[in-house]
Amino acid sequence: MKPVKFKIDGRVCTAEKGQNLIEAAKANGIFIPTLCYFKHLNPLGSCRICTVKNNGRPIAGCTLNVDEGMDIEVNSAELLDLRKAILEMMFVEGNHFCPSCEKSGDCEMQNLGYETGIRYARFPHLFVDRVVDARPERIVVNQNRCIKCKRCIEEIKTNDGHKVFHLTQRGNRTMVSVDYEQEAKLSEQQAEHAMHICPTGSILVKGKTFGKPFGDRQFDYAKANTNIPLTDLKKHVNKNKKKKRVATASLAGCFGCHMSMLDIDLGILDLVDIVEFDKSPLTDYKKFNERCDIGLIEGGCCNTDNIEVLRKFRKNCDILISVGECAIWGGVPAIRNTLPLEDCLKEAYIDSLTSEENETVIPNHEDIPKILDKVYCNHDVVKIDYHIPGCPPNANHIWNVVKNILFEEDYSITYPEFKYD
Repeated sequence: MKPVKFKIDGRVCTAEKGQNLIEAAKANGIFIPTLCYFKHLNPLGSCRICTVKNNGRPIAGCTLNVDEGMDIEVNSAELLDLRKAILEMMFVEGNHFCPSCEKSGDCEMQNLGYETGIRYARFPHLFVDRVVDARPERIVVNQNRCIKCKRCIEEIKTNDGHKVFHLTQRGNRTMVSVDYEQEAKLSEQQAEHAMHICPTGSILVKGKTFGKPFGDRQFDYAKANTNIPLTDLKKHVNKNKKKKRVATASLAGCFGCHMSMLDIDLGILDLVDIVEFDKSPLTDYKKFNERCDIGLIEGGCCNTDNIEVLRKFRKNCDILISVGECAIWGGVPAIRNTLPLEDCLKEAYIDSLTSEENETVIPNHEDIPKILDKVYCNHDVVKIDYHIPGCPPNANHIWNVVKNILFEEDYSITYPEFKYD
């Protein structure tokens, strides 16, 4: 094929005429992210993560073949934010809970979330109740994690050429369904290929697990010297104070983030030289003694007491930080968000087994906080200035972020510290 010249972000590149843009960019040392593209498949253009501009016009990069004189934009601020927004929509449209996902650490979508620096989603989570289909003979399909990339539809076929996966229904009800008759024909190796080609944890093989320790998973580490800068910290506290005041609270969570804070071990002795703790489970102070420079909130809001505590922290802290997955999007407590509250209460108090006679009643007393219709993340209730993801976040991650905010110390997050699990 005849070589042609074209530009990517103003840089002159060369490639064979007609070569797919994703491959041509890669050959020229430029990475264009995608979740649906596979080299030997026809361009799918379904995920739109690879959106670029061709001579000023937005288009899915995987659907483009290079030609002489093309002028491609890949990494402009507009396109980077667009890709980040698309990923955020994928996270909130499905019920992606990384700490409980078998593919966490080997998930391509999760990895792109790390690389784009997604700490929280700007869009509300839908918490739609979707099917987990365990009827197939060899696989389980979890619709909560499916992003409809169509990789499995195009790639997974029986030995006699029949497709195993196909799209059913229309609009926002579209889902990837399984042809049970054809799925039963798959060999064990073909079923495992379906699991590995999926960019999320939607397709799993029965009896198989990803179960790898941290460090052995595909996306636990990035390339050397890859850091995630803290670029969105704009508001700083009063610089005149010598010792800064920190408050913490645990709402609807497991207290694991507070335990992580204590994992700094002897470093806590260095920390108390520069900060003092106000209202916090660590001090057992029940009320604010004075206004605080920074507040750290673990857990989301599942009842009226959580709402009240969160609003008091917003009122009494210059900067408020959500710490951990429960605070950022609801976490484990938010699993109930896909079910009506009435059903959850009946299951817990009416239909559950109890050792006490005539105690199958739903508690209702003025001293008991009222349970909300769903578990809300903190930024649904008050303005949150910063988010630290993880379940729980690494202790050094938490305190280095705090010191960065309070004392403007230079700091960027190393790739292994920035996790959703």
